[in-house]
Amino acid sequence: MKFDVIGDIHGCYTELIQLIEELEYTTDTNGEFHHPDNRKLVFLGDLTDRGPESIKVIRLVFKLVTQGIALYSPGNHCDKLYRYFQGRDVQVRHGLETTVAEFKDLEQQEKVEISSMFKELFENAPLYLQLDDKKLIVAHAGIREDFIGQTHKRVKTFVLYGDITGEKHENGMPVRRDWAQNYQGERIIVYGHTPVPEPRQVGHTINIDTGCVFGGALTAYRYPEDQTISVPSTMPYVAEKFRTFED
Repeated sequence: MKFDVIGDIHGCYTELIQLIEELEYTTDTNGEFHHPDNRKLVFLGDLTDRGPESIKVIRLVFKLVTQGIALYSPGNHCDKLYRYFQGRDVQVRHGLETTVAEFKDLEQQEKVEISSMFKELFENAPLYLQLDDKKLIVAHAGIREDFIGQTHKRVKTFVLYGDITGEKHENGMPVRRDWAQNYQGERIIVYGHTPVPEPRQVGHTINIDTGCVFGGALTAYRYPEDQTISVPSTMPYVAEKFRTFED
């Protein structure tokens, strides 16, 4: 099977459509998506928040997954939005406020529809994906080799948030250890979560969160070709949101 793994979208619907077209997916007269090479799209989480069109992204990803041409596993922003739709007490900040504002502008019937769509999408998603006989692992913020195959609380924290220390940088972003430098496994791990200026390949890992919502690009990793395809963002560039790993 051949896969196109798409990095953190964060409500950047325009770029998502452009990237899907660049990847040569087309729609028929019924609006169903197809690929001439029978490839599958894979979404590694953080579909929403911060960007301008999170509701449209939810609708599209739900449609693609339901059609069977896409797979999805959640990110930390997905986890928080799910809890919001459950009516749980979450802080509406760090990007969630943009999705909530869009949601509140919907008619009541649309609110019910979107909430149900997203909850169904989330509840049917594995914490991370093991594809092509487990040779390809897709995990939102990455995963340690010894965690692959497990789903306990420490694994969930790692997959959703990365190898966090509990400390924060001066800009408020959490300090995350560079787990990819220590990964010695043969399986390819595709992840996002930490925005980088260009796709970052370290050993058999690749970070494809190229910060679309911060003015970078939306990137897809093509497997098994080991190639990336990116489309430029329409958003303003915010340099301090990107990690360069030079420190």
